Amino acid sequence: MIGTIIWGIIGGAIVGYLGRLLLPGAQNISAVVTIIVGILAATLGGILADALGVGDTNGIDWIRHIIQLALAVFFVWLATRFFGNKTATR
Repeated sequence: MIGTIIWGIIGGAIVGYLGRLLLPGAQNISAVVTIIVGILAATLGGILADALGVGDTNGIDWIRHIIQLALAVFFVWLATRFFGNKTATR
């Protein structure tokens, strides 16, 4: 149980940062928000992949990971819109 939670946090952090790298432009969100976004994307992506029947395959689950990364990019974009530091432009 505790191992699953730890791996979820580690995997979520990786997915969050990859989503942040794939999104063009600057994202003014904190590392904590990035990790939370990654955990949500990894979890929801896994659930969605299982619902579509592509969550558990022989070998690497590429479709699952693509879904998770796509959700991470979307969630990072949303987090930037809602939680990003706004800078004044003149």
